[in-house]
Amino acid sequence: MNAYPYDLHIHSCLSPCGDDDMTPNNLVGMAALSGCQVIAITDHNTCKNAGAVMEAGREAGLLVVPGMELCTAEEAHVVCLFETLEGAMAFDQYVWENMPHIPNRPEIFGEQRLMDSQDRQTGLLEDLLLVSSFLGVDQVPEIAARYGGVAFPAHVNRDSYSVLASLGTIPPEAGFTAAEVTRDCDLEALEKTCPQLKDLKILRSSDSHYLETLATGEPLSIHLPELSCRAVVEAIRQGKGRG
Repeated sequence: MNAYPYDLHIHSCLSPCGDDDMTPNNLVGMAALSGCQVIAITDHNTCKNAGAVMEAGREAGLLVVPGMELCTAEEAHVVCLFETLEGAMAFDQYVWENMPHIPNRPEIFGEQRLMDSQDRQTGLLEDLLLVSSFLGVDQVPEIAARYGGVAFPAHVNRDSYSVLASLGTIPPEAGFTAAEVTRDCDLEALEKTCPQLKDLKILRSSDSHYLETLATGEPLSIHLPELSCRAVVEAIRQGKGRG
């Protein structure tokens, strides 16, 4: 097993709240400068920029895991990561079919930019991504698994858009093996209010929407037998550890 510094929660300029500077090469370059060897691209309710970021990552010698930050019916955010781009895009289509379609208002939410690996804009996504899907928290792990993925609750220590904020607990029936907290979270204090976390693998990522937050805080490491998307997903499936 080797230890690889990671950040498994990063947004591109496709996320309406993501800065326009979060292009594939910019975010890959900044993640590398921050010391990461493994990152995940996790835009809101879409994986459509994942392929471009993965290609940019290969050019920079950085492993990029395709993923999504899904907003559930309960307005809780769940990160979903996949072994392959094909699996991620099939999940993307499933989510697209299970979410409301409301036109984006770029003057309020910002543009949702589709990019290629050379940081060229290829289009705009017209339907707003900042919406709640029709999928419940307890459904997400099983659905993600169908597509070769794994799911974990995002930033559970936050007071909004987290599983704990929305439900007050992490539903045991969902079968989560991991949970994410922010890098500055007091995990010991949080575990006193949510003892379930002691049985889960704990991940800490930046949830970056801006280049400057990618360079903030030293990344933690994940232990993997090899540097691959499959190994990252499997390590999270196995659970346990402070990650």
